[in-house]
Amino acid sequence: MKVLVATEKPFAAEAVKGIKEEIESAGNECVLLEKYADVSQLLDAVKDADAMIVRSDKVTPAVIDAAGKLKIVVRAGAGYDSIDTAYAKQKNIVVENTPGQNSNAVAELVFGLLVYAVRNFYNGKSGTELLGKKLGILAFGNVGRNVARIAKGFGMDIYAYDAYCPKSAIEDAGVKAVDSQEALFELCDIVSLHIPATAETKGSINHDLVGKMRKGGIVVNTARKEVIDEAGLLKLMEERPDLKYITDIKPDADADFAKFEGRYFSTPKKMGAQTAEANTNAGIAAARQINAFFATGDTRFQVNK
Repeated sequence: MKVLVATEKPFAAEAVKGIKEEIESAGNECVLLEKYADVSQLLDAVKDADAMIVRSDKVTPAVIDAAGKLKIVVRAGAGYDSIDTAYAKQKNIVVENTPGQNSNAVAELVFGLLVYAVRNFYNGKSGTELLGKKLGILAFGNVGRNVARIAKGFGMDIYAYDAYCPKSAIEDAGVKAVDSQEALFELCDIVSLHIPATAETKGSINHDLVGKMRKGGIVVNTARKEVIDEAGLLKLMEERPDLKYITDIKPDADADFAKFEGRYFSTPKKMGAQTAEANTNAGIAAARQINAFFATGDTRFQVNK
């Protein structure tokens, strides 16, 4: 089987080596398309591919239509909103992600951003500490659990809400479970977002919800840009000069947020999974999942069932 690794932004060299070795160990062929400048190159490369590994590359209906032999696409990472999963399902193409492989990298970034924020972006003025602060984790999946693990080392008071995770599972991890996301925002000094971008969550982090935070509140978004109601958050930050917003996803209204000097920070691009370890782990996991699919029909990580 031919496996196309199509990455506009390539994997690290070590990751590519591991992916290639894993694919070829099962007798499959690995073909690379790296740093492609135009979608036409992807459309051409995918024509005879049986499987495809992507990072943040867009897998649109046009790409799917060009891929006459394609049976499976694996997104090396947790989020898969760059793939038209519904259209892939229509075409009987399995779409998978690699959950958990980037979790520690994202969780560590949360605390890199937080220390930067509570120390006033290192502007020389006195800041605050994380010790004893109430941290709210919105969604207690792989990333949320890693955030909780690290927060314990900082001596934080940790709370979480997840509509799909039993309270008992949260409490078994040594974290206090709350009954709603509203309660989480009301209670906590800091809320870290780890929700996916779905019809239910898009725009849900809005003026009224964030406005429930206590004085000096901080929202950390290493999830998805789409979960933020940017207009509502901008309005709130005008009204509440005590609030801070930090993220690794530059908002559409980045220029507007930038006026809140000392209260807003965004990395130039999405940084959560940008570590050598996460890069390698996610890529090799994707290769293993493709091998398992062709060997036994394994679809345990399928997201478009």
